Amino acid sequence: VQLVESGGGLVQPGGSLRLSCAASGFTFSSYDVSWYRQAPGKERELVAALSSVGDVLNYADSVKGRFTISRDNAENTVYLQMSSLKPDGTAVYYCNARGVEMWRVYEYWGQGTPVTVSS
Repeated sequence: VQLVESGGGLVQPGGSLRLSCAASGFTFSSYDVSWYRQAPGKERELVAALSSVGDVLNYADSVKGRFTISRDNAENTVYLQMSSLKPDGTAVYYCNARGVEMWRVYEYWGQGTPVTVSS
């Protein structure tokens, strides 16, 4: 099982980035997916969540209207489009997948991709 994030990097305030998370080794289309982030010295927080069928489950208030979560089940990939980035968006961003198989809950995490918002 793997979740591999990509697309992080350095971006200026007001800029945009698109993060990707490629999944393998499990039935991706049956899992809810989420993006979390952890800023230096802070706890990990939920950024956005999407159901297995593409219904938005949640956005953090701090990113509503600026971030968009989406998925492509044919490509086993989840995306996070981030716009109008602010310095407080500096964090390591993690992909998460959670689902039930054979009445058991499974949850997987990626290794994270760092995003730095700075001029």
